[in-house]
Amino acid sequence: MPEGERSVAEQSEFTVTFWGVRGSIASPGPATARYGGNTPCLEVRCADHLIILDAGTGIRALGEVLEERVVKGEGALKGDLFLTHTHYDHISGLPFFAPIYDKRNCFRMWEGHLGPDRTLEQIIRQLMSEPLFPVPLNLIAGSCRFTKFQAGETLDIHPGIIVRTAPLNHPNGATGYRIEQGGRSFCYITDTEHVPGRRDERIVELVRNADIMVYDATYSDAEYESHRGWGHSTWQEALRLADAAGVGQVVLFHHDPSHNDTIMDRVADEACRVRTGTLVAAEGMVLTL
Repeated sequence: MPEGERSVAEQSEFTVTFWGVRGSIASPGPATARYGGNTPCLEVRCADHLIILDAGTGIRALGEVLEERVVKGEGALKGDLFLTHTHYDHISGLPFFAPIYDKRNCFRMWEGHLGPDRTLEQIIRQLMSEPLFPVPLNLIAGSCRFTKFQAGETLDIHPGIIVRTAPLNHPNGATGYRIEQGGRSFCYITDTEHVPGRRDERIVELVRNADIMVYDATYSDAEYESHRGWGHSTWQEALRLADAAGVGQVVLFHHDPSHNDTIMDRVADEACRVRTGTLVAAEGMVLTL
């Protein structure tokens, strides 16, 4: 088929790359080598636009790859970084994200959970302050724009790209995201606690008929009983929610740091038997919508 006759879907990519999949604290080592030990970070590519979801320790390796492209002359970086929330495992990689120190680049950093009395800039300033970190926030000020919204809003971030949001049930608040482009949809729902026997209708509506849903599957149903109130969900709840909302494919995410590769293999097998096509997130995994 001639180049000019390709369909719009063929011309505009929509990919998701997993750079960090672990929850609570990084857990590197041989026991977690296959699924990965870095904390949450996803790279989403919608056509020519870069979207980053969370800034856990996985964002460092992403930054190295992005910086290489700049060095090779591919141009300055522009993109949006959406944080689900500002617990340490979701922002601890940000000071090590090399592209934010390059003033040629431009990143909008979004949050919708802090409320009217706190700003993301304040939180990052605390993170990057002595004696916690030796490099002050003002060294990244040239490349970063902090943007506030309220979870539940719909955001028009780029021509043809819509981000829908919803509040999640997590200590200190969190936000779930649905990215839509070219008739395709990807949902990122992590750090949320379900109520057994009852669906969270805000999440159901956010993920309804989505092509892919990444979901907080920190525990199994059996493990959840001793972790009530911790702000996390289960892989079984992910599948029940997907069935209720008509989701296409489920990706289990935010793995408990004590779950080694053997445990994750078992989860993958059991989840696939319950719902065909279910995946367990692993570092380096790339999905195409």
